[in-house]
Amino acid sequence: MKLFLDDSRTLLFLSLLSFVFVASVALVLSVSKTNYHPETSAKAAAFAPLPVISKDVSFPVISAQAALAIDMDSGVTLYEKRADSPFLPASTTKIITALVAIEYYPLNLVVKVPEVKVEGQKMGLIAGEEIEVEDLLYGLLVYSANDAAEVLALNFPGGRDLFIVAMNLKAKELGLAHSKFSNPAGLDDGDGHVTTAKDLIRVSEIAMKDPLFAKIVGTKEKTVTSTNGRIVHKLRNINELLGSVDGVKGVKTGWTENARENLVTYLERDGHKVMIALLGSQDRFGETRELIDWIFASYDWQAVAPPLTLRNILP
Repeated sequence: MKLFLDDSRTLLFLSLLSFVFVASVALVLSVSKTNYHPETSAKAAAFAPLPVISKDVSFPVISAQAALAIDMDSGVTLYEKRADSPFLPASTTKIITALVAIEYYPLNLVVKVPEVKVEGQKMGLIAGEEIEVEDLLYGLLVYSANDAAEVLALNFPGGRDLFIVAMNLKAKELGLAHSKFSNPAGLDDGDGHVTTAKDLIRVSEIAMKDPLFAKIVGTKEKTVTSTNGRIVHKLRNINELLGSVDGVKGVKTGWTENARENLVTYLERDGHKVMIALLGSQDRFGETRELIDWIFASYDWQAVAPPLTLRNILP
């Protein structure tokens, strides 16, 4: 008689296991037109709710030459357009510039501003001015200051050239397979200075795990000064989505005439974390807003049950 009781328990377990397996497979298959982000750990993806797209959804048509949106917890691709194709990064370059600077420099280190000749956006650094590295990072990431990028590079051991070497070594270390850099500010340099939407998502994901980086890119306004307090730099974040779109935490803008408009955006909303990268857009802020609205209107995050085991089924 005991044999039959054990057999019935086994059959019950196998039936439940089959049901959960079929349901899980059906849920995964229903995540249409999505792929798992390869950098997400298997452990995180296994238990994260999966974004499932609604039926008969029309995908947005945007001007950006490349785009990628990722659900950061599960690694599921929410939207993709030429994500592996290289394009000019413009000032999104400053993400990798900041990571190299944060890794090498003590934040309270005082550096002297040399003669800097650089075009584009500047925070107004003056030759001979002494300023802390942390304040340069605010200029770099909040105001997207090219002169801040150059000062950080010029004060590096071995100078600007070795700083650029360090940028490319960092890119390789982080697995940015299709990115290469020839200057710290993001000025155009043809095929010698490129990135992809996928690489931007990757580097931004890593950068946002650094508390200082995340704090800086989430800052709307900041005033920094030279160490003697005589030179004042008022910085205002040029990311229009920060503070105006629910849940946006950063990350970085970019623009040159050839690159057009670039933007990487990280947001947290309704318990979900989403990263979006656009390259070569004609309206980076408008199109990012459009993608955010579309994602949260089109996807439903569904929980996946943990695997059943003999221990939690049988008495």
